[in-house]
Amino acid sequence: MLQTFRSLTFTKKKKTQRILADPVNSRLRLHTIIRLRWIAVLGQLAAISIVSLVLGFYVPIGACLTVIALSAWLNVFLAVSYPSRHRLSIPYASGLLVYDILQLSALLFLTGGMDNPFAMLMVAPVTVSAATLPLRNTIALGLVALAAAAFLVRFHEPLPWIPGIELELPIAYKLGAFAALCVSTTFIGLYAWRLTKESRQMSAALTATDIVLAREQKLHALDGLAAAAAHELGTPLSTIVLVTKELELTIKPDNPLYEDIALLKTQALRCREILQKLTRHPGEEDPMHARVSVRAMLEEAAEPYFSDKIAINIAAAPAAESTSPGRRQAEVERRPGVIYGIGNIIENASEFAKSRVDVTAHWNASGLTVTIADDGPGFPAEVMDNIGEPYVTTRPAETSDGVLDEDSTGLGLGFFIAKTLLERSGATVGLANRTGGQSGAIVTVSWPRAVILSQ
Repeated sequence: MLQTFRSLTFTKKKKTQRILADPVNSRLRLHTIIRLRWIAVLGQLAAISIVSLVLGFYVPIGACLTVIALSAWLNVFLAVSYPSRHRLSIPYASGLLVYDILQLSALLFLTGGMDNPFAMLMVAPVTVSAATLPLRNTIALGLVALAAAAFLVRFHEPLPWIPGIELELPIAYKLGAFAALCVSTTFIGLYAWRLTKESRQMSAALTATDIVLAREQKLHALDGLAAAAAHELGTPLSTIVLVTKELELTIKPDNPLYEDIALLKTQALRCREILQKLTRHPGEEDPMHARVSVRAMLEEAAEPYFSDKIAINIAAAPAAESTSPGRRQAEVERRPGVIYGIGNIIENASEFAKSRVDVTAHWNASGLTVTIADDGPGFPAEVMDNIGEPYVTTRPAETSDGVLDEDSTGLGLGFFIAKTLLERSGATVGLANRTGGQSGAIVTVSWPRAVILSQ
């Protein structure tokens, strides 16, 4: 079961890493960019109309309407050429956003350049790119926007103003507006990119978790199929048992077939007993498998990682303050998710440990606490607060043939899935480093007594 979890998680890691590293298509749909451009066209028309007709300022209406019409015709062309659900490729989406920057720059050139308060709208295409395109494309678009803004500081038509009066703002104001645009573009772009990246990573990690849990649910569903098959096989087996009893009564013991018939009856009875176990109600599970001792659970979780290189020491006992230290081992419900979660933490500890990993469990009237400690370098201080989140890791990534690649890192999904499964069981997971001159990491998993212990 644990091997199934690890295999499935590693497959998901490779797929997710490939998607995030070099996606073929952007996340920007054609329908979205067309709708945003129509909003821009209507806004530009409204601004030109109000400034010219309401305020009475001089505006080169012919040239401005020509620039706006280009965007409108481009939208019509895209809507006719492609379906609305078409997802743009990265170069195509970048090209359309570069056009939006240049179109807005042309309008600003005709209406005052950086003197125009609408110059801050240059941030919009960069923000769209930050939310839908890779970082390198967003940086390129930001540089295009800032280059266009720098050009508009020096070269532009006069700002629309009262006829007969030319408004010329100081160069210091223009440079200040340009600096504000630079800061806004950088901050808003990076902020949108970071939020989108975290959302995408969390979605991919939760998807990996859901796949693992769905796989476990399918394995549980096989128990129902086995019960149904056992029910159907019960009748023919009863018939076989009945016939063999009749034959056993009619054939004398000295007959060569007597022993074969007796063996056939014995095996048929054994099959019926096995089928009765399969049809047992889930609430009547075999106690040997429904509940296990705490030590047995830890041994099952650690068993795949025993090796000659790293010593894994397991200890389980009542806490020192327990009122009855002589009691037998406490028992817990056998949960595959809990076993996998603890096993994943033990695996991480054994990979970073120098010589040993100590797995200890203590229980008292409050609950159960499992501690996994190693003698490795410990958790890096810079990622201590974020460990347990998806894609936070310092472990080298694995190639397709299972070899560690020291030049890259894994996705950090394994510990995230383990932590999620443990927390779903009611546990609290804590992380720390050894103190007192010792090196190593310590992971503490604690459950309330009512959640985990059966006694």
